[in-house]
Amino acid sequence: MLLSAEHLSKNYGMKQLLCDESFYLSEGEKIGIIGINGTGKSTLLRILAQEEEPDAGSVWMQPQSRIGFLPQNPPYDPALSVLEQVQKSMGLPEAFAPYEAKSMLGKLGITDWEQPMGTLSGGQRKRVALAAVLLRNNDILILDEPTNHLDSFMAEWLEEYLRRAKCGVIFITHDRYFLERVSNRIVELDRGHLYGYEGNYETYLALKAEREEMAQATERKRQAILKKELAWISRGARARTTKAKGRIERYETLKAQEAPPEKEQLELFTAASRLGKKTVELVDVSKQFGSQKVLSHFSYIIKRTDRIGIVGRNGIGKSTLLNLISGRLSPDEGKVVCGSTVKIGYFSQESQELPLEERVIDFIRDINNRIETKEGTFTATQMLERFLFYPELQYAKIGALSGGEKRRLFLLSILVSAPNILLLDEPTNDLDIETLSILEDYLEGFSGAVLAVSHDRYFLDKMADFIFEVEEEGILTTYVGNYSDYRLKKPAELPAEKEEKAEKKQPQKRARALKFSYNEQREYETIGQEVETLEANIAEVEAQMEASFSDYAHLETLSAEKAKLEEALQEKMERWLYLEELAERIAAKNEKE
Repeated sequence: MLLSAEHLSKNYGMKQLLCDESFYLSEGEKIGIIGINGTGKSTLLRILAQEEEPDAGSVWMQPQSRIGFLPQNPPYDPALSVLEQVQKSMGLPEAFAPYEAKSMLGKLGITDWEQPMGTLSGGQRKRVALAAVLLRNNDILILDEPTNHLDSFMAEWLEEYLRRAKCGVIFITHDRYFLERVSNRIVELDRGHLYGYEGNYETYLALKAEREEMAQATERKRQAILKKELAWISRGARARTTKAKGRIERYETLKAQEAPPEKEQLELFTAASRLGKKTVELVDVSKQFGSQKVLSHFSYIIKRTDRIGIVGRNGIGKSTLLNLISGRLSPDEGKVVCGSTVKIGYFSQESQELPLEERVIDFIRDINNRIETKEGTFTATQMLERFLFYPELQYAKIGALSGGEKRRLFLLSILVSAPNILLLDEPTNDLDIETLSILEDYLEGFSGAVLAVSHDRYFLDKMADFIFEVEEEGILTTYVGNYSDYRLKKPAELPAEKEEKAEKKQPQKRARALKFSYNEQREYETIGQEVETLEANIAEVEAQMEASFSDYAHLETLSAEKAKLEEALQEKMERWLYLEELAERIAAKNEKE
């Protein structure tokens, strides 16, 4: 046993976060803490790290154990350099090895070790703090949202690091792939109570469903017995015998038992404004900040049903692309043309736009007090309730909300404005898993276009049909499919490997003239029909599979045929995108000439 907490209770105002709960961590355990926002997950971690006192209960830690704690917003000294901050955070100046620190920082994308902490972004500061925590030889690691602000390759590296670590780990994360691959126990915090599940995230989902079903079955049985006993008492039963007295006491005991609480579930029902044929077109757009090119001669027309995930390393320019589309930034070259019916909803990375002194209800009313949806018309109060903001929270000031509650309110403020193009910049940061699942389902039925910058691999697998990767020198590469499809085509490379390759790279041959070859021209003229034929063939096979559901041998043959057709379609789509982009570049060049 590395750590144990007994009979913990914690109250904030009217909110009971922990109700006489106990917790333990054994050697080698990797425990993922989950629960909806505002339930007290971060508070629990601070209590376990002995950074905050519980109202009741105690925390015990194995003597001489070293504990590494990464809070949600780590403290820092703005005057210190990155390397000095790591040394200070480690608290072990005599054991400080700069080369080890530089190596760890490099793995987390921090390469300017002399840069003052005060000039870093919030995400960069979090990664510096994470590096300092990992560098210590800890027996216990307590990590609050360690995957926030990590790109997908960094998250994969951290997964592997923690899986191999011999220390005990307790962590909060919204990253479901991270939970699946790292945790061997899940603890859910729900209405002040802790529920433990042995296994990873997939096991947790199965066991939780089983627990909820058992609780409901027990409640149905209790109600049936109560009904029967109430009928007996109503007939005028008298407690004249010991047996009768016992029966009445059992009835009173059953009656006093509380039913399982009804599950609070976020409901996302909003209507999008009508979107005409003309959406948003980027024409030969370039953008540069100082010497850094973030977008170079990029052209694209957003389609009404687009589902695009945008990936790339931190600081490469992903958010810049969204800012150009939304009109918050102007391009250095080229132009961004918006259709007259376009209504953009921009869920930005920071929620600083929220007026902290305003009441929650007033903030939503000012945006839209009558929200028209397919399910009917709702007031601001009703929409807030659907987003789990009950009366006591509706009349609270925004500044009093937790970080996750602010993000949820910000999301609601975007959706009630009825956008028809959604731009999402790191939507998974600070949103709990349940809210994320419902947001993913909502996006499936959203009638407009969605473009999302995200490092959340699970979210991109659910949401995206195309992946845009922003690379060095502002180059943007398009991949057909979701994140897993992209990852198969894009092997991971550490920054050091990329630098080594760049050094060895030979001077490139002179680029060919910008025009179609004879074969490319013929292919471009016929590829659209080939794509349609493949899609029709897949639809035909699917229809045959539905008609052959009882013929397993034939079904297996059809399934293999469908897989081959889908693979061929994917290759054709990639080729079609390449030729389409080349055609647009040729047309733009001819127009200039």
